[in-house]
Amino acid sequence: MRYWFPYPLLSLALLVLWLLVNQSFSPGQVILGSILGISFAWVTVNLQPDKAKLKTFNRIFTLAGHVAVDVLRSNIAVMRVILRARTQPANSGFVRIDIGLKDENALAILACILTATPGTAWVEFDRQTGVLLLHVLDLENGDNWAKLIKTRYEAPLKEIFE
Repeated sequence: MRYWFPYPLLSLALLVLWLLVNQSFSPGQVILGSILGISFAWVTVNLQPDKAKLKTFNRIFTLAGHVAVDVLRSNIAVMRVILRARTQPANSGFVRIDIGLKDENALAILACILTATPGTAWVEFDRQTGVLLLHVLDLENGDNWAKLIKTRYEAPLKEIFE
């Protein structure tokens, strides 16, 4: 049974989501939602990342605090950029940052942090060279961004995961 339904709760959750989105409980929608739920659960079988091995837990709270403060600051900074756009346009640009993280989970969390922070977007990461390409909405100094990301995010993630 586990072979045919690798993640039954995921399939059920996707079925419920499908029915809620379509606002219909007709037999056709139930069948289509079931097929989609089971199919998407099958797709996720090969997406299982390695198990995360956390080295220290106290740095998690520090990192979460830094992220919360930085998201708040970035929201204010983006608001200022938008409000002054007519008088002084944003100086957006790209920054290349050498990242030393090897753990996939740490890289995924770094990507989530940088993308969730307003004004920045994770564009590309080259695993072979370890270079991250980051887009910044209001770029004044790329070196400051590189230092900030390496000290504020990469260093705690290395301590937590590697």
